[in-house]
Amino acid sequence: MKPKAQPKPAAKLKPSQPAKPAAAVPDGKDQAAPVKRPPAPRASGLTAVEMGARQREISVSEFFTKNRHLLGFDNPRKALLTCVKEAVDNALDACEEAGILPEVVVKVSVVPTGGTTPPLSQATRFKVTVVDYGPGIVREQIPRIFAKLLYGSKFHRLRMSRGQQGIGISAAGMYGQLTTGKPVQIISRTSEKTQAHYFEVQVNTKTNEPRILEKKQIDWENHRGTQVTIELEGRYQKGRASVDEYIELTAIANPHVKLHYHAPDGDVKVYSRIYDELPAPPREIKPHPYGIEFGIMLKMLHDTKSHWLSGFLAGDFSRVSPRVAEEICAKAELSLKMRPRDIVGHDAEKLYKAIQATKIMAPPTNCISPIGEKAILAGLYKQIKGDFYTAVTRSPAVYRGNPFIIEAGIAFGKGPQQAAPEVQKKPLAEGERHGDHEDELARVIRYANRVPLLYQQAACATYQAAVETAWRNYGVSQSKGAPPAGPMVVFIHMASVWVPFTSESKEAIADYDEIRKEIKLALQECGRRLGVFLKRKERAKSEFHRRNIFELYISEVADACKRLKGGKLAAEKLKTQLCKIAMSRTGGQKTDEILGHQGGPEGLPDSIIVTAEGVEGDVPVLAEEPAAPAPTSPEAPSPQTARPAVEPPQAAAPQLELPLPAPRRPSGSTRAAGKKGRPPAKKARPSMKAAKRRR
Repeated sequence: MKPKAQPKPAAKLKPSQPAKPAAAVPDGKDQAAPVKRPPAPRASGLTAVEMGARQREISVSEFFTKNRHLLGFDNPRKALLTCVKEAVDNALDACEEAGILPEVVVKVSVVPTGGTTPPLSQATRFKVTVVDYGPGIVREQIPRIFAKLLYGSKFHRLRMSRGQQGIGISAAGMYGQLTTGKPVQIISRTSEKTQAHYFEVQVNTKTNEPRILEKKQIDWENHRGTQVTIELEGRYQKGRASVDEYIELTAIANPHVKLHYHAPDGDVKVYSRIYDELPAPPREIKPHPYGIEFGIMLKMLHDTKSHWLSGFLAGDFSRVSPRVAEEICAKAELSLKMRPRDIVGHDAEKLYKAIQATKIMAPPTNCISPIGEKAILAGLYKQIKGDFYTAVTRSPAVYRGNPFIIEAGIAFGKGPQQAAPEVQKKPLAEGERHGDHEDELARVIRYANRVPLLYQQAACATYQAAVETAWRNYGVSQSKGAPPAGPMVVFIHMASVWVPFTSESKEAIADYDEIRKEIKLALQECGRRLGVFLKRKERAKSEFHRRNIFELYISEVADACKRLKGGKLAAEKLKTQLCKIAMSRTGGQKTDEILGHQGGPEGLPDSIIVTAEGVEGDVPVLAEEPAAPAPTSPEAPSPQTARPAVEPPQAAAPQLELPLPAPRRPSGSTRAAGKKGRPPAKKARPSMKAAKRRR
């Protein structure tokens, strides 16, 4: 039997061996040709080359043209306010830097349309003109200042000023150009010996360069200064967050400024200056080592003119002495004579960490010019009615290496002229209480470098600090998450070389822990003074009420004693003696001082108390009489109406007034009446008994 043939094993294919191509088929053989795949369809999107061809540079003018809401031009009403604010801020900065007492004229007028002037409520186009009598602007700089964004002299220096970014006035002109097509008109004169320069300019939004439409020399009545005129679309409305409120708040924080305001309705207001002296001029300082970031330090190392590392640290930073520079280099393990440009990479990181680990003195504060307690009191007293005013200026503090100062003030009450006659209150149910201004929330006015902040109040660190302050501890009612209730105005000001705004429109201050802490400490000091004033007032009113209850019965007691004596008793003397005893038992002169009858605000520094007899405390004296009365809005009375003459408790309850001063009594009667506080009638009893015994 034959054995079965074993099957041959299959040949093993190498995985990396490619398949052999098919042998070519000779012509004439019946063999199928290979099928060619069709090309893939082209995608509907763009290719990388096409996308790359569309890339181009975006100028800052184009960006803000589409995003003008970032600069404060959200709506017509706000745009009108922003335009006025930017022009006034520039005028005040220029005057103060030149050492000239600022005097600014602001005029807002309606532009006629179709040959007729529309009613103010329906007007949509306005012309804003701001004139200052400052140093003027040289001819070469006028087009760039007013028609180029991000151009100015304040961005690169650490010094307190109202403007910071170099955007404001040029952005206002760009908004007017977009909404009306009209150019910005500028007249400037630097000396009475030269003619004034007149320009009409617009912004070229593609290149962010000024476009000069007209320039010439003209005769101008002002011997020196600048005039800016912008025509724009807007809406005028009085009240909160209006042009009127901005002018009024600017006068409060700048008592050295004289403002003339011509409103669109024809009303003219003059805010006279209180002080004839300029604030202390702030000085420019160098950056503090704690306030720079790593990337900024690398740039400074590359741009410095110093040849040695020790010279760079001591010369390009503030508060770094040669000894401190040696300490920093020792911690960083770097040579003092190392070239700054050679410090990169790991060495730069070691230097940055050594700077942060070294104890360095806080930056100088002569770069800041605070308003001051006296000036804050003067501004509040001049523009706002009240019964009590106080102000606080905190010591300088630092955030991110930038020095800043927080100032706060309070104006409390409605003023004696606003006191209404007392009305008998109706009984309330359990848990209810009478209003007494409980429904009225305090008004918080915010400032940054003397500039009022009128929008985005809830997003501002100053407002949040005012809400978080426990005002109930000082006798003022407050709901949770709300400002205090009552007739009160809270003033908060932050002065710094660089205010951390939340946006380019400069409407709210960013929330830093150091800033919020200083604001709360300032408000707490103001609150303590207010609490002392309110407690004294309440205690004195209670004692005064007790005194008058005694006085109601003194005349009856004196008449009864006179009848007992058979008409031989001097009733008037007895009344006078009993009134004196009642006064001594109910606080005496101390009660009168607290109620404002005598003396000033004892124990309340930097405060003003308004009483029926006058004003006590740090009362400001006007530097000059106003040229015309300045009528103001209901929230801010004029200086003439801000000096009340009637006190609320006495106006509400005239029967509680003090008696007239008594005539001087003989020494014997005085001793009898004043000894141990006993009434003089008791001294007459022994003489009556002795008379009976004699009979």
